[in-house]
Amino acid sequence: MRYKIILSYDGSAFNGWQVQPDAPTVQGALETALGTLLREKIAVTGAGRTDTGVNASYYVAHFDGPEADAADLCYKLNAILPPQISVSSVEPAAADFHARFDAKQREYTYYLHRSKDPFLASRSYLCGYPVLDFDAMNRAAEHILGTHDFSCFEKTGGDNKTSICTVTAAKWERYEPEIATGTECWRFTVSADRFLRNMVRAIVGTLLEVGRGRRTPESVAGLVANGDRCAAGESVPGHALFLSGIRYE
Repeated sequence: MRYKIILSYDGSAFNGWQVQPDAPTVQGALETALGTLLREKIAVTGAGRTDTGVNASYYVAHFDGPEADAADLCYKLNAILPPQISVSSVEPAAADFHARFDAKQREYTYYLHRSKDPFLASRSYLCGYPVLDFDAMNRAAEHILGTHDFSCFEKTGGDNKTSICTVTAAKWERYEPEIATGTECWRFTVSADRFLRNMVRAIVGTLLEVGRGRRTPESVAGLVANGDRCAAGESVPGHALFLSGIRYE
């Protein structure tokens, strides 16, 4: 029987999603917990990989296992999984449902704050440059919309068959954190049919260079067309990145 599982996780405790030898991963923790509860070896397939330290506020996976009470399984999973993983639902799925290949769109959100804040440090990137032009950064982000070869933002040595992605939304917006301390906070949200390894972090790093005046918004179009990773900005830290949405219809 196939099940769909929706979860969230704090990536700081894991070496990414995908199982690795001798390293804690989210997939590994789930497979161990499910194997314990269902008393057989369980393979979990996720909607995609996340790198070391990257978080997910909304993640979807599927697995095949014996018939069980899905609500009870969800409760027991939360009881034995590490505190950095929370399962919000387990439900029966169609036999051909695939968490990765059926996904039509994925969304990532990157959080940034402008002055030192102890309540944001672990989940947001401190970017205290005196001047950061978010209007220019949004104009630059418009140049990544559409279908392009995004090799310029892809980590070298990747095993993707293609570097072509379709980006449907990319925008910076200001937000108010739950604990208000007067810190100026921003988030960058980007949606696409698929993402390359390290792509969002490289995009954010490049847009920050635009915000600092180191490159023009218009130069991003040429960067994408050129496809040279060395010409793009440095990748920003992973602790402020969240996989925040997955759409299947």
